[in-house]
Amino acid sequence: MKTIYNFSAGPAVLHHSVIRSTANAANNFNNSGMSLMEMSHRSKPVVDMVNETEELSRELLHIPKEFEVLFLQGGASLQFSMIPMNLLIKDAVADYTDTGSWSYKALNQAKLFGKVNIASSSRTSNYSFIPKELNQLSESIYLHITSNNTIYGTQWKEFPKPLNSSGFLVADMSSDIFSRPLNFDNFGLIYAGAQKNIGPAGATIVLIRKDILKDIDRKIPDMLSYRIHIEKNSMFNTPPVMSIYAINCSLKWLKSVGGVESINKNNLTKAKLLYSEINRNSLFQSPIAKEDRSLMNIPFIFNEEIKEDENIFLEFCDKRGLKTLKGHRSVGGFRASIYNAMPLRGVEALINAMQDYEKLIPRH
Repeated sequence: MKTIYNFSAGPAVLHHSVIRSTANAANNFNNSGMSLMEMSHRSKPVVDMVNETEELSRELLHIPKEFEVLFLQGGASLQFSMIPMNLLIKDAVADYTDTGSWSYKALNQAKLFGKVNIASSSRTSNYSFIPKELNQLSESIYLHITSNNTIYGTQWKEFPKPLNSSGFLVADMSSDIFSRPLNFDNFGLIYAGAQKNIGPAGATIVLIRKDILKDIDRKIPDMLSYRIHIEKNSMFNTPPVMSIYAINCSLKWLKSVGGVESINKNNLTKAKLLYSEINRNSLFQSPIAKEDRSLMNIPFIFNEEIKEDENIFLEFCDKRGLKTLKGHRSVGGFRASIYNAMPLRGVEALINAMQDYEKLIPRH
């Protein structure tokens, strides 16, 4: 069978060991004779597995003890509402950076629960860069950022600090969590949908510093309350057990290859190779400011003088087993998502295709 390299932005590539282990667990979990899908979330094997997943998360990211680790449902999109519902007290304000489609959706959901100050925005430039000068308000409770913008291919290299000395950072890290070392200074809450870098759709990991909940007096439905989920150890309702197990397997694989520090070096190598080819190749260019280019999602487009049909290049790649390279409709062109599980040889295969395609196109 032809080797397939999946460059999808999400749901995205998983290491083959994760897929194999998850398939085995769906059939017979830990030689129990039962599928993990049919086991009670309150049974000891499942509780032990979820606890182990938390322990792996803490070990690999060096999560401080004052942070709780939750596994919730609803994706990052539900967190757009849960965060202000739980954190924005009456008449309070929060700062939001607008650096992509998902950050824009997050700030619009926050407006339903409190006042939102847009501290920076690159929306009028089609999110081709991350504005570093922030217009924060001194009274803001928190500053929200999206650490990596999946659609537009920008990434915060250095995280900003809240202007308010008692404020904290909130970050959507859906597409780059566990891809690079993380300093938890200034952070109050980090959340990530699993389906981009650490697992399949269905589970969302939330890292929350317990003290940031102390002043909230709003009545919140139980299912949307961080306090309830913390009290119940992510077991308030039936959690997405299979998705959490896939995260467990992903983190075990990540640990086996040297952890976050090691995978970060690998991610840097992959991204450097691909960006170098985009810069060298006479057909392509990057639409993203150089200093803000993501290590996870790399969009590229034809140079202005190239009048080629994008679909022809996509078909050329598809025949080589290079899948889901079509760029998002708001950007066009192509997008290679090279998350942790994308092997170096996959990036090399794409580079070879770009070079071979260049030889086919006549230049004047």
